[in-house]
Amino acid sequence: MTELYQSQRAMRAMRKAAMQRGVIAVLDVGTSKIACLVLRFDGTDRLASVEGIGSMAGQSGFRVIGANTIMSRGVKFGEIDTMQETERAIRTVVQAAQKMAKIRVDHVIACFSGAEPRSYGLDGQIDVHGQMVGEQDVARVLAACDVPDYGADREVLHAQPVNFALDHRSGLNDPRGQVGQVLTTDMHMLTVDKAAVQNLVHCIKRCDLELAGIASSAYVSGLSALVEDEQELGAACIDMGGGATSLSIFMKKHMIFADTVRMGGDHVTGDISMGLQVPMATAERIKTFYGGVVATGMDDRDMIELSGDTGDWEHDRRTVSRAELIGIMRPRVEEILEEVRARLDVAGFEHLPSQQIVLTGGGSQIPGLDGLASKILGQQVRLGRPMRVHGLPQAATGPGFAATVGMCLFATHPQDEWWDFDLPVDRYHSRTIGRAVRWFRENW
Repeated sequence: MTELYQSQRAMRAMRKAAMQRGVIAVLDVGTSKIACLVLRFDGTDRLASVEGIGSMAGQSGFRVIGANTIMSRGVKFGEIDTMQETERAIRTVVQAAQKMAKIRVDHVIACFSGAEPRSYGLDGQIDVHGQMVGEQDVARVLAACDVPDYGADREVLHAQPVNFALDHRSGLNDPRGQVGQVLTTDMHMLTVDKAAVQNLVHCIKRCDLELAGIASSAYVSGLSALVEDEQELGAACIDMGGGATSLSIFMKKHMIFADTVRMGGDHVTGDISMGLQVPMATAERIKTFYGGVVATGMDDRDMIELSGDTGDWEHDRRTVSRAELIGIMRPRVEEILEEVRARLDVAGFEHLPSQQIVLTGGGSQIPGLDGLASKILGQQVRLGRPMRVHGLPQAATGPGFAATVGMCLFATHPQDEWWDFDLPVDRYHSRTIGRAVRWFRENW
C-alpha cells in the first residue's frame, strides 16, 4: 500500500510539473478507438503559486491544440491483449496529435475501461489536534480508514473522500479551517486488476512517454456527461463503449460506485456479422447507417443491400429488411442493459433521492436506445454528450468521446484523493510492523 501511495504521489507531482510547463496529453485507450488530445494551459503562473493539486487547491484554464483518433489495435474488453499492436497504435495517434499541435509532448494521462473494477466504502474517525482542522488532520483521518484486504492481484486506482463530518455537522466538502473536536470521513476506494494496469503502464513507457496519471473511464465519463445537478443529487452514467460498458454513480459531486460490464457495441456488430454472414467491417457500416432497436411497420419494406466481395454473385447481392437487422440487434442490447440494471441494483441505486440515468459512449447512438433503456433501467433516462470543454474539434464532440473529454477535466480540475495528503509517519510504522509480523508468522 505504501508503494502504491508513493507512485500515485509521484504521478501527481509529474502532472503538476507538466501543467506548469504548459502542455500535457490525455489518452483514451479503448477497445474500438484510441483518442489523444493535447492540452495547452493558460494561467500556469496562477497554478504555480498554489501548493498542492485538487479541487480544493486551485484550477487551471486550458485549450485543446491537438487531437487525433485511430482505430484501436490489440485491445479487448478495455484491456491490452497484444502489446506490440497497442504500442504501435498509441505511437501513431500521439505523433499525429503532436504534429497538429506543433509541439512535443512528454507526459500523458491515460484512462481505460476494463480491469474488473470493484468499489469499497471506507470510514475513519480521529480527534482533532487543537481547535481548528488542518491539513494534517485531514491526512490523519484518511489514513485512519480501515482498508480491506482486496487481494494481492488488485491495485487501488481511486481513493476519494466523499464526505466529511465534524462533530454533529455532516455533508462537509472541505473541513479545513473549521472548528471542531471529532473529524469523521467516508471514502470511496476503487480497485482494479493489477495486471491490466501494469500492462497499460508498460505499454505507455515503451512509447517513450511518461505516465502522469491514470483513471477509470467510468469515472471520467461521469465527469464530462453529467450536469451539475445530476452530480449533486445523484445520477448514474452508463458509457457504452466498443468492448465494455462502464457505469458510475455520482452523489454530492463525487463518484460513490463504479463497475464494468464486459459487453459493448462490438458484440452487437459481431451478432450482425454472424447473423447476416457479412464481414465485421460491413456489419459495422450496416449498424451505423441502418441500425436500431425499435421496429415499426415501415421496417419490413425498408430493404438494405449487403454488398460483398466473396466472388459469389448471388451472395454478394443479397438484401435484408431493416426489421431483420433490428431483430438481431435488440436481444444483445437488451442483454447489456439487463446486466447494467443488475449492477445498479447491487449498488443500491434505487435508494438515491434522484435516479437520473445518462447514456453516453459510442454505443449509445443506436436509434431508439433511450426508449428501450427507459423500460429496462427506469423512467429517467437521457442521452448525454461531453460538456464543459470548449475549443474541441467537431469530431471530438460526440458521445463516443465522453471519456476523452472527461480526461481533460480530470487532468486540470482533479478532485482530492488520499495520496494528495502527506501520510502521517506513524501510519508508515504500523504498516511496516504489520508486514513484519505477517512475514514472521508465515516463515516461522
